[in-house]
Amino acid sequence: MIDLTVSEDTSDDARARRNVARLAAAQALTGANSAVIFATGAIVGVTIAPSIGLATVPISMYVVGLAAGTLPTGAISRRYGRRAAFLIGTGCGAVTGVLGCLAILRGSFALFCLATFLGGFYGAVAQSYRFAAADGASATFRPKAVSWVMAGGIFAGLLGPQLVQWTMDVWQPYLFAFSYLVQAAVALVAMGIVAGVDLPKPEAADLHGGRPLSEIVRQPRFIAAALCGTIAYPVMNLVMTSAPLAMQMCGLTVSDSNFGLQWHIVAMYGPSFFTGSLIARFGAPVIVAVGLALEAGAAVIGLSGLTAMHFWATLVALGVGWNFGFVGASALVLETHTQAERNKVQAFNDFLIFGLMALGSFSSGQLLANFGWSAVNLVVFPPVLLGLCVLALVWSSKRRDARLAAVDAAERG
Repeated sequence: MIDLTVSEDTSDDARARRNVARLAAAQALTGANSAVIFATGAIVGVTIAPSIGLATVPISMYVVGLAAGTLPTGAISRRYGRRAAFLIGTGCGAVTGVLGCLAILRGSFALFCLATFLGGFYGAVAQSYRFAAADGASATFRPKAVSWVMAGGIFAGLLGPQLVQWTMDVWQPYLFAFSYLVQAAVALVAMGIVAGVDLPKPEAADLHGGRPLSEIVRQPRFIAAALCGTIAYPVMNLVMTSAPLAMQMCGLTVSDSNFGLQWHIVAMYGPSFFTGSLIARFGAPVIVAVGLALEAGAAVIGLSGLTAMHFWATLVALGVGWNFGFVGASALVLETHTQAERNKVQAFNDFLIFGLMALGSFSSGQLLANFGWSAVNLVVFPPVLLGLCVLALVWSSKRRDARLAAVDAAERG
């Protein structure tokens, strides 16, 4: 673990707590924007895409935007501060809504994909909210800060799908057009919130300080943390992306898929009220392992039936598993770098996660169309097993090294 200075251990968390409140609110509004894309992207894609196999491409473009936005977000944060990155991100969110509306009105698949790509860039910026919450916080408060910001997403689970439900029929026959216009307004509200975040200003050390990135990412703990993050999030995205279209293919309604997505998002973010405390008590590796096991359990449920209840249960279990896996992996990443190294390491970690998600997302539509919902769920098991094995090996080695160091210290004493 990276050694912490005395000032870090005893820092006043008052400012960090104020930032957590704002960032949690911004997380909620950003989550509502992404919920609109996930709830409607595949359905709009079926309507305006050249073929059904391309129906999930707009959601894949969202994930590409997530991957493409991570490294620029880190670079902007290092040079100009996190708040500048937040304002740019929310601006992209507003443009997403306007372009999405125009794309539906004009029936332009390419324009709709551009809109969701910018939505992904907005999402990439928002992913740094969880790490920003830890800036200036004491070591003991950091896991809770990350967790509480993620908890803001529970409001997204209530607002996002309901926003779609309330607005999808407003401009008939252009289904969901008005939903995207409202999405733009929500992003502008988020812009006002992040403008008031009080974060440390960039220092010269943030640009050139610390160890080389190549040295940091070779640490076994970073490899395990990044690998678990790149499994927990892409696996969740694969199943969630496919679920609304799979439900439609099984004869279920848009209301059914909206309901399932709503509770999926609640399950994703609701546990964040106590995930930080669980990490503090049991350790991040244990919570990550539980999260990955829950994602595998969600796949088991998905394989057991095709009723609305099966889909809903799958999405809820998937959401809780993602929360434990992703928040736990994020807490592990915080243990692998110093303050001066934070932006480049966190941005690289997210680039790995969303880069892999982008690759997987492009195959989800073809996987569902060609092999069915069962194949989507079967794909979950190999990466989850890999993640559990690597996590067990790295932390078993860590405990063994700690015991040997203690024995060595005792012998010298």
